[in-house]
Amino acid sequence: MSARLSALLATVLLLGGCASFSEDGGTTAVNEALTSRGLQQPAPWIRSPGEAERAAVETGKLLAQPLTADTAVRVALLNNRGLQARYAELGIAEADLVQTGRLTNPGFSFGRLHRADIVEYERAFLFDLMGLLTMPLRSQIERERFAATQSRVAAEILQVAADTRRAWIRAVASQQSAAYAEQVRSAAEAAAELARRMAAVGNFSRLDQAREQAFYSEATTRLAQARQAAVAEREALTRLLGLWGESSAFRLPERLPDLPPQLREINDIERLALQQRLDVQAAARDADALARNLGLTRATGWFSVLEGKYMRNSESGDPRQTGWEIELRIPVFDSGSARISRAEHQHRQAVNRAADLAVRARSEVREAWQAWRTHYDIARHYRDEVVPLRARISEETLLRYNGMLMSVFELLAESRQQIGAVSDAINAQRDFWLADTTLQFAMTTRSPGAVAAAAAPHTPAAVAARPGH
Repeated sequence: MSARLSALLATVLLLGGCASFSEDGGTTAVNEALTSRGLQQPAPWIRSPGEAERAAVETGKLLAQPLTADTAVRVALLNNRGLQARYAELGIAEADLVQTGRLTNPGFSFGRLHRADIVEYERAFLFDLMGLLTMPLRSQIERERFAATQSRVAAEILQVAADTRRAWIRAVASQQSAAYAEQVRSAAEAAAELARRMAAVGNFSRLDQAREQAFYSEATTRLAQARQAAVAEREALTRLLGLWGESSAFRLPERLPDLPPQLREINDIERLALQQRLDVQAAARDADALARNLGLTRATGWFSVLEGKYMRNSESGDPRQTGWEIELRIPVFDSGSARISRAEHQHRQAVNRAADLAVRARSEVREAWQAWRTHYDIARHYRDEVVPLRARISEETLLRYNGMLMSVFELLAESRQQIGAVSDAINAQRDFWLADTTLQFAMTTRSPGAVAAAAAPHTPAAVAARPGH
């Protein structure tokens, strides 16, 4: 009996202490999810001074050249501290998983009683039978939650990548607009000076001179606004890149990338979105975990304590006593109905949340796809039709002016029309690249409305299974 009991206790201790942390902390699954969704840049979890130093060296190399959209994303994944803080959720979730795979520490009690010359000793070894019986199910619940956390962390990484790409697009576009506004201001200044000289010799009316001066003043104001917008967009990008000090003096390209020759074909976008969206996957895993937790709560609802005790007692002059004892708490005051009701409502909430996310995912990806196509058509129309047409009109206007067939007023008026067309073309190109990033995000990552839900804390299964929680 003693040998069998010793073997049983050894098995219990082995099962209760075998849970351990993984070498990668769950990052392998996260990186696989990122790669399958088109993110080519690695997203390291920086956990040591050596890793931080290597990240700083790589960042310096990337900042030595003008930042492209891809290198900007790479820098953000290396330096964004908010993203590194999000990574800690992986460690927290894995700690919950490991804790669930370990039994509550066993107990030992010792008592000494004496009556006259008789001394009695009581010894007992205690362990948690309920924890042992429910360990497989609780571990499965935490594995589901750990997988959901991996999906959320991957979604956060893709969120940072998308935000960085959008900030890069806006920063480059605003810088390009500011450079063009500088050209417009210079041309307006020259036109105002010409008008002043012509008015001085009587070849220009005071009204027309005032108009040119007003246009020059407006161009100066627009230049100041464009420069301020460029600074604001650049600072927004700098924050996402996690840069400060000298490293914030990075260089950007002078203009946005050209439009693609044609748009890629995307078939059955709703199905792809439901397959790839990380928020939908995380919500489904949450629902599965809560379904298992509901089953666990129902199974343990009537029993709040189930402990085993091995006893070995001795008394002066009498043979030693050995035996065992089971402690079971009687559900007189708390039958577990409140815990069961809570688990049922949590499961129902998770199922409805997952269904709601699926509906919104379908709608969002349809809207993003339509915006992507529309902005491409608009940007291509400006590139192929509006800007070339305005350029031809300007050339013809200049020829007529040189042939004295058109007045300087008409020449200046046409120049202003061309200014508006070029500015609109820059904005249209910017809007297309923003829509392109938004479509990719809507198909692979999450709904903006899911951020708050994703950040909501959960109760570990090791705690949820205990009475009173």
